[in-house]
Order: sequence, then C-alpha cells, then structure tokens
Amino acid sequence: MGDDARAGLRFSSLDSPLFDGADATKGDLIDYLEAVGERMVPLLRDRPLSVVRVRPGQEPFMQKNLPKYTPDWVHRATLWAGSSKREISYALCDDVRTLLWFGNQRAVEYHVTLLPAAGLADYSGSPTHLVLDIDPAPDQPFAQVVGAAELIRRALEADGLAGAVKTSGSKGVHIFVPVVAGVDLEDAAAATRAIAARAERLDPALATTAFIREDRGGKVFLDSTRAGGATVVAAYSPRVRPGATVSFPIAWADLPRIDPREFTIRTAVRELGDRDPWAELMPAPQRLPADLIAEGHTIPVARVQAMHEGKRRAREARRPE
Repeated sequence: MGDDARAGLRFSSLDSPLFDGADATKGDLIDYLEAVGERMVPLLRDRPLSVVRVRPGQEPFMQKNLPKYTPDWVHRATLWAGSSKREISYALCDDVRTLLWFGNQRAVEYHVTLLPAAGLADYSGSPTHLVLDIDPAPDQPFAQVVGAAELIRRALEADGLAGAVKTSGSKGVHIFVPVVAGVDLEDAAAATRAIAARAERLDPALATTAFIREDRGGKVFLDSTRAGGATVVAAYSPRVRPGATVSFPIAWADLPRIDPREFTIRTAVRELGDRDPWAELMPAPQRLPADLIAEGHTIPVARVQAMHEGKRRAREARRPE
C-alpha cells in the first residue's frame, strides 16, 4: 500500500509503521478514521483540538498550535494561552476531511476541551459534560477500575443523575455526565469534586480522591480535575499505546466483562458495525442538584491543595531536626 487519494486529499507512506508497538500502519490509522469519522466528528466539532502526533524516529508530541502549512479550509479558533503567554491557533475539526488531514500528519490522539470554542476566550461558556477520570493504581488489574466506576455510578444515581462510560484507550475509564446549558464553570467543577468525594465515601478502601500520588496507598484514583479549560481524549480516538488501542464506549452492564486492550484501530470498526454507541448510551442533559454543587464548593480544588501541600512538605523536609 503506497499513496492514495480520498476526500480530496492525497495520502502518503500508508504502509509505514504507525509507531513502535502499534502493530498497525499509517494506512490502518487512515482507514480507521475514515470509518468512524461521521461518529467522531460531532464530538470534536467547535471544540479547540489538541493532537498527539508520532513522526518516524521521534517521540510522540502534543500539538496545539496549527503549523503554518495547514490548509486554509481547516477551521480554527485563536485563543490566548496564559501558561505560555501567547496566542494559539487551535484547529476545529468540523468535518471528516479535516480529521483525515490530521491522520495524514500522523495525528493519532484527539483531545478536545469540555467547553466549545466560543466560551473559552473569556471562560464565559458552559461545559456540556462533567468528566470523571478513573485510573488504576500501578500494577492493579482493570477490575479495580470497574469497581471504582461502579462507585461513581451509584453516587450519581443517589442524586438522580446518570452518565456514560468509555475506556480511556489506556488503563482507565472516563465517565461523562451531560448537563443542561448554562451551568456555571465553578459550579460544574464543584459538582465534579462532590461526585468523586461521595463515591470515595462509599468504599474508601477501594477508591481515593488524593491528588498526590504518594498519598493514594494503592487505591484507584477518582480524578475530578477535568473541568474548565481542561481537555479529554474524545470517544473513538486512537491512543499512542501498545496495539494502537482506542477510547471505546461501553454499556455499564458490559464493563466488568471487557478488556480495554481489545479495542484497537484494527478491531473497533468490526465491534461498532453501523452503531454509534457513544450517542446511544449518552443520557440526556441533566440539571445538577443544588446540594451537590454546595458540597463541592466546600471541597478544595485538588491541584491547588496539592501545590500547597507540596510546599508544606518541602518546608518540613528542610527544617533542621
């Protein structure tokens, strides 16, 4: 397989290995993106996009700013990045053609913001989902993640809420809770923290919200920090992981029976058939209960708390005995 043309684009080096350990070629990536494009693009549309690219002989790298050679027809949003003190021109992957163009640039992973582009310039927008990211402790089986995800589901149900779950494409899962338009950013972040805290209380021997890794004690981490301008890998996105796995939607009842490594760019299309399970499994947008928001506002922001704790521990370490 050499070069070919699809969607008005010419693709090159399709028979080259995608990355070490992928067990797939660049052509397999393009074929996969073409097959899932109509299901994946609605999840990317109007959201600033960051991609992870893998060039031959180089380490994977995340690209946010569009290169100068980007075609004019690729939609984009220019936003100020406070961390780097500069404007960044983000792609808006609004159609399959753009997705395939990125695939030809060897973009493997597709990460989007929780806020649409229009609300990110001044953070006046409203998130469409709350996201909880569940990662197992080192050397722990996926069953640990399944148990923790069930805690999140129970915590949601207790407040009349529901979420959809997908594999992260790595070792964990992401739980998306769709919310009605108009939710304040700080309230959404607070509600996410409260959900994680309530899930932790259901089984503190299994799960923890401790942001500092050394404080987790082998428990599964319930990460509630995906809020505001944070990004999350989109459903159906491939990952730079052994086997070229993908982030795959899973029904709650099926979660205990799956192995996330089974879903790859070579197998996922067959598993999907003509279905769009992420759209099918996603609940309708929901209103956040006032008690959930109120509790969340009493919980410190994890990253800020961890920063202060790190400074405190550093001072303790420097103090003479």
